[in-house]
Amino acid sequence: MTAPGSVRGAAGPRGRSYRRYRRPWWSRLIRALVAVVVVILCLSLAAFGGLMVLTPSVGNAQAVAAAQAAAHHSVYPGPQVPARFAAALEATEDHRFNSEPGIDPFAVLRFLAGPLTSKNDQGGATLYQQLAKMLYTPGQTGVAIEAKQVALAVKLKYSYPGSEILRLYADVAYFGNNFYGLSAASCGYFGVTPAGLSWPQAALMAGLVQGPSADDPLTSPAHARAREEHVIGRLVAVGELTQAQASQALAVPLTTLLANAGQGCRA
Repeated sequence: MTAPGSVRGAAGPRGRSYRRYRRPWWSRLIRALVAVVVVILCLSLAAFGGLMVLTPSVGNAQAVAAAQAAAHHSVYPGPQVPARFAAALEATEDHRFNSEPGIDPFAVLRFLAGPLTSKNDQGGATLYQQLAKMLYTPGQTGVAIEAKQVALAVKLKYSYPGSEILRLYADVAYFGNNFYGLSAASCGYFGVTPAGLSWPQAALMAGLVQGPSADDPLTSPAHARAREEHVIGRLVAVGELTQAQASQALAVPLTTLLANAGQGCRA
């Protein structure tokens, strides 16, 4: 018999009582986590939308690149980026260049998961983000600046074709030894125009963009050689070169690649 004041449940059609169903604790936890993720995504999208509105247009990217080239006494516009350098650059810096929306969603997820996994992953800046940094935020750092670069990268992606992004990048990138732009670097290091770059030379150029001073082939040949090997390895990993072609490229000594350094290109 039920004690006065207590309720066991509502009576059924035949006098049976039913307890109120409660989900297991793990089910409630999952629902709560999903709700948190949805809220975070909504807030992130809202913040990204605001960022896109607040950041400037990239319609002047070519004018900015021309001004930088003039300041560095380099050629602008440079030639179209040759296939070998483009392949080496994409394989090393941004192998999703042709399919991503200006940013690498996988890198963003790794960055967000860093605090949870105790891994500080600072990599993953796409070529679009790197170009945004070179054109619009040179020498600036901080979370706000990186957020700005993300928005500008997306705008660059949808404002210019991939070939123009690569050309802008190659025209303003610094390759060490006061060489600004691929044309100056190719002529300065190898005595050939960009169109004449061999695979090992293209790999050496692509490897320089992240550390033009640390990996300088003239002053730090061991570091430069290590970067060249890394780039060649990436070209094999993405299927651009076979292992046999990679071995052939790496068989060329660095001294041979740099045999015409300082001679420049003939007009």
